[in-house]
Amino acid sequence: MQATKDNQDVIHRIDPESSEEFSNRFDALVCLLSEGTDQEVLRQIEGFHHSDLADAFGLLSGSLRKRLLDLVKIELDPDLLFELEDHLRKEVTDSLSPKEVAEVITEMDSDEAVQVLEDMDELEREEILSEVPDEEREDIQVGLAYPEDSAGRRMQTDFVSVGLNWTVGQTIDFLRDEENLPDEFLDVFVVDENTKASGVISLSRILRSPRPTLMREICDETQVIVPASMVQEELALLFEKYDLTTAGVVDADGRLIGMITVDDVMEVAREEFEEDILRLGGVGEETVDDGVLQSSAKRFTWLFVNLGTAILASMVIGMFDATLEEMVALAVLMPIVASMGGNAGTQTLTITVRALATKELTPYNTLRTFRKELVVGFLNGCLFAVLAGLITVFWFYHLNDATMLGLIIAGAMIINLVVAGLAGVALPIFLEKMKIDPAIASGVFVTTITDVVGFFAFLSLASILLL
Repeated sequence: MQATKDNQDVIHRIDPESSEEFSNRFDALVCLLSEGTDQEVLRQIEGFHHSDLADAFGLLSGSLRKRLLDLVKIELDPDLLFELEDHLRKEVTDSLSPKEVAEVITEMDSDEAVQVLEDMDELEREEILSEVPDEEREDIQVGLAYPEDSAGRRMQTDFVSVGLNWTVGQTIDFLRDEENLPDEFLDVFVVDENTKASGVISLSRILRSPRPTLMREICDETQVIVPASMVQEELALLFEKYDLTTAGVVDADGRLIGMITVDDVMEVAREEFEEDILRLGGVGEETVDDGVLQSSAKRFTWLFVNLGTAILASMVIGMFDATLEEMVALAVLMPIVASMGGNAGTQTLTITVRALATKELTPYNTLRTFRKELVVGFLNGCLFAVLAGLITVFWFYHLNDATMLGLIIAGAMIINLVVAGLAGVALPIFLEKMKIDPAIASGVFVTTITDVVGFFAFLSLASILLL
């Protein structure tokens, strides 16, 4: 164990942002969890940032994770609980009593407490909330009352607000003397007598302004104030567009009820990115820690849909069985057309889904986007038609119909790449109009369209020109 202790002394002096340092610390932690004492393990994890320790939890095997959990849950760090992945967080909270969980979430900001509680079933949530002090419970229940993935769910109810007619001097004295303020804040909100948001002012501007100055004179009335019902995706776009660090959240009557900070929005952006990537792959919310049965169940649906679409493509091929029997070369060349169309469609689809998510694709530029993809599809279709045609002619030069085969694959290539471009734009837009997330269903159907069109165009041209 001496070697491990020496290593421990060294790694504490390495750059804390180094991935190599984390790897070394994690290896040492695994060694101590396997062979060391409880005190050695606790000393080792003292050097971990709570985010790194949360990552370590996810990397540990079941038995080692259980031992570490048994040690940290005695004095559970609220930041660690919040940083854990959802399934790991559930594992931790399931091992604690409602009172113990309540003690931990009471130390959290209200928005973090809401995120910890929102995935629990209602009965478990109520048991925990019953152990939370009245004031904190009220703040948490305000957030839980709003729909999931809304600004109301993401907001923290601890914020600083002052009146329009307050002076800078009054505000500074208030910030110094008031004990019940958030631990960290960058902006002060200005409200009228009905607590309706009138603007916001940064702490730096307050400190630079003369004490007699009224807050109404220096507050930024153009600051973005968002409704609690706003979808979190739109919220992230607003923060990016207007370079916000803080945004006030108002209820239906315009009263200020909370605030959202940029760190919350970064979390939203990460979640939305991960969600879209997973949905484009047809795996839903699967993680690497899911069990075999869980992973199989999450993948089954879209694999089943894909089976149906593959059968549809095969039925199209079956319509031309006589044509294929006449020339085996057609069966060799046919997948090229379908594959090129599928890739072209996926390229356009990816751009379109991203543009829809970031609100770059709107009714004002939809027609222009269709025209662009039509031209791009035709241009690439022509270029690859020439390449594929020449390759085919040289490949099957020994056949009398080699030139005709080249023309057939060239024509099918142009048709399929044009259709792929149009489908890659049209299908996500149609799905969004139908209130279906384009990231979920677009990939399978775009691939099906390009397969069917590619096979049909290629075999139809072959039937017309060869037979």
